[in-house]
Amino acid sequence: MADVFIKGQEGRIEARYLPPRTVHHPVVAILHPHPLQGGRMDNDVVKAIGSAFHQQGFGTLRFNFRGVGRSEGVYSGGEGELNDTAAVIDWVQSSQRVAHRLWVAGFSFGAWIAMQLLMRRPEIEGFVIASPPVHAFDFNFLAPCPVSGQILYGDHDSIVPKECVDVLVDKLNGQRGIRITYDVIGDADHSFNGQLNTLQERIDSYIGTCLPTYLDAKKMRAMDV
Repeated sequence: MADVFIKGQEGRIEARYLPPRTVHHPVVAILHPHPLQGGRMDNDVVKAIGSAFHQQGFGTLRFNFRGVGRSEGVYSGGEGELNDTAAVIDWVQSSQRVAHRLWVAGFSFGAWIAMQLLMRRPEIEGFVIASPPVHAFDFNFLAPCPVSGQILYGDHDSIVPKECVDVLVDKLNGQRGIRITYDVIGDADHSFNGQLNTLQERIDSYIGTCLPTYLDAKKMRAMDV
């Protein structure tokens, strides 16, 4: 895994990049929790998400939002953090020749930013988010949601009410052509303490159901060129 610094709007962005297994595997950008609440790219949930994607051959790109770790700048309330994410996506697309297709993932605050990125980057083909903070941030911009994905939630989450996540899942699943895989993990809190292995297994299983079809389509397109 390579430590890299990427040029952002407010200075350098500290990131860690692991290339995909093959040129046919996607790269996933993984977004961390709230910067003012201790969120950083080395968060345990963020690393578990990255491990699940890596096991399936994805490239992984984790990074610190502005003002976190060695990333420059200060927290901006969401818009700046979205710009940071766009900058790292631009970097991986321009400098890493294998990064033809992209996914996005996020935990808590990072889930909110990740879903906004979906609406701005049509090349993103899938998403995985954990503990989306639908009680605190507006997700109504997903109208419609452009791609299918997975949402994970701990049934002992004392921060985000389950009924709020249920409403989001039902709304997205009601959109034409969209399928949300909703995994509620038992005995798990907001940060999946004690259940990180289960979280990783659920993500690994979900990606495993998506990837064969995705890779076959990629190879067929390559043969047609």
